Amino acid sequence: MEITIRNTADLDRAAAEFLEKIGDSKLIAFFAPMGAGKTTFTTAICRALGVTDPVGSPTFAIVNEYMRADGEPMYHFDFYRINKLQEAVEIGLYDYLDSGCLCIMEWPENIEELLPEETLKVYFTINPDQSRTLVWAD
Repeated sequence: MEITIRNTADLDRAAAEFLEKIGDSKLIAFFAPMGAGKTTFTTAICRALGVTDPVGSPTFAIVNEYMRADGEPMYHFDFYRINKLQEAVEIGLYDYLDSGCLCIMEWPENIEELLPEETLKVYFTINPDQSRTLVWAD
């Protein structure tokens, strides 16, 4: 599967399309270089799900919890500062991943060996025209 985000004005359309295309997937891992727009796209996903809380990168907290319009929580992780796998385990990673709630993960490469098999791995590419292409296996 693939989605191209033409510019920031296209984010809400792309987020809605992404949510439709991923179906029941709950564990989403965003693989992308610094500055590719992982947090910005996560913010658009949150808007699409009716989150009214401020959305930001959980770089220092590691995980932020948001409440969706349907009353379900969702979790946003940033594993950029994780140096040892044990650090992720100690924050209760498996409790979050086993919750049945949507979990969006930035910098999953830092904990990749802990990710369950059903994790949807989404790869961001920055195109020459500064658009972004997201690609994942169906």
